[in-house]
Amino acid sequence: MQDSPQAGVRKSMDVLIIGSGAAGLSLALHLAAEQRVAVLSKGPVSEGSTYYAQGGVSAVLDRHDSLEAHVRDTLDAGGGLCDEAAVRHTVEHGPESIQWLLDLGVPFTREEPGDDGRVQLHLTREGGHSHRRVVHAADATGKAIENTLVEQVRRHPNIELFEHHIAVDLLTSHKLGLAGSRRCLGAYVLNLKSHQVEIFAAPFVVLASGGASKVYLYSSNPDGSTGDGIAMAWRAGCRVANMEFMQFHPTCLFHPKAKSFLISEAVRGEGGRLLLPDGTPFMERFDPRGELAPRDIVARAIDHEMKRLGADCVYLDISHKPADFIKSHFPNIHERCLEYGFDMTRDPLPVVPAAHYTCGGVMTDLAARTDLDGLYAIGEVACTGLHGANRMASNSLLECLVFARSAAQDMGRQRPEPVPVDRIPAWDESRVTDSDEEVVVAHNWEELRRFMWDYVGIVRTSKRLQRAQRRIELLQGEIHDYYSNFRVTNDLIELRNLALVAEIIIRSAQSRKESRGLHYTLDYPRTDPALAGRPTVLTPSGSPA
Repeated sequence: MQDSPQAGVRKSMDVLIIGSGAAGLSLALHLAAEQRVAVLSKGPVSEGSTYYAQGGVSAVLDRHDSLEAHVRDTLDAGGGLCDEAAVRHTVEHGPESIQWLLDLGVPFTREEPGDDGRVQLHLTREGGHSHRRVVHAADATGKAIENTLVEQVRRHPNIELFEHHIAVDLLTSHKLGLAGSRRCLGAYVLNLKSHQVEIFAAPFVVLASGGASKVYLYSSNPDGSTGDGIAMAWRAGCRVANMEFMQFHPTCLFHPKAKSFLISEAVRGEGGRLLLPDGTPFMERFDPRGELAPRDIVARAIDHEMKRLGADCVYLDISHKPADFIKSHFPNIHERCLEYGFDMTRDPLPVVPAAHYTCGGVMTDLAARTDLDGLYAIGEVACTGLHGANRMASNSLLECLVFARSAAQDMGRQRPEPVPVDRIPAWDESRVTDSDEEVVVAHNWEELRRFMWDYVGIVRTSKRLQRAQRRIELLQGEIHDYYSNFRVTNDLIELRNLALVAEIIIRSAQSRKESRGLHYTLDYPRTDPALAGRPTVLTPSGSPA
């Protein structure tokens, strides 16, 4: 029997934030002085991409650097698709974002005191950057930032954390048939401990749910990177842009037990060389910047050499540096590699590319607003225009911090009416049953990620994309039937979202008849100058805008 409208758990907050990484937690802290905030986390609060980010946060802090240089580097890495206004907005707020983290107590690595006794932050350099401008906490920057933010959030009386809660879908006024403007009103949320779908109502809803790299077989991301926010925003009627630009990090450790373990770009920034299995360096043949070329160039070069040679991997070597230098700069990477039998102070590390970052996402403006009133998107889930066709290293955490503050400021200028939580219908499970074939979900998940890797990976062709399109259509039919007939589970929600995001990626890739940034196709190997500054925008109605 269908639940009555009053049945089930209902929560009403001022702001609902879906996601608990750097973007979501920063926003919660900016808002909490005046708003009651709920933060949803699919698992433990720290289990997200931020926690595993090794490199750092890019910001102009050195007197030899400049905001213009940072803007220029970002535009260059973005392959002609960055929105310059978004780039400038982000870069200009970089120094204050670092200061905010310092004030919170993030333990960034510092230089040895100079002759004047002053201690400065240690800055490293990564691919695409013309200067040292990456602030870091050894080689575990994300962990240091996430732990500090979590500690601050847990202390705040106006912030409520809901761990082990996954959003199922957004609540919107037009879907519920309520009068007034089209507005987001909250979300249906599955409590993974009680297995009940609950209602979270709020006049402001923020997607801070991360990217979609788990759509690929090999990824550097944790298991929760399943494109949930992108899929929910699409189903709610929001435009999505630039989803063909999926960044593959060039260097993940190649070992059967080293699941998703990234070897930071900072290793190359400090002198690490990429080598073929016979020990030959090769990056200079692809780009004069060598190992410090942007990630799309490095990943394609590695992919090319592996396919040319039939090699399982290439090698990253920093063993020519003093052992003490390596251990002090990369203590966590050094320790983890030892666990897998590799001593990076003595030997090269076997590495392969893996899906790493979603450069596209839900379209927003500079205040992080989406197409739907009351709905914001920040962090990797959003397409702000900062990254264009390729994200430059360490701009991602900066984007999280800057747009979290921008969203908070925009919300502070509004006074929306409270959401009538009692008028929201409860989740209807009257016509579904418990699944007796969970293996179907697992098989579909595996099939999806494998054909996306094979057909929509680092190098694409029109034929490969057509094959992927046919497979995703069949798969979505199966998933729709499953979703319609069985109670929702975490795996089913994620599979449904991944399949939708995969379709969007495929359609975006098919619509771009050129190679640019992270999108490389053998059928259109050149960049078309006429497409510079023209993002790939898809609308829920189905056709590129």
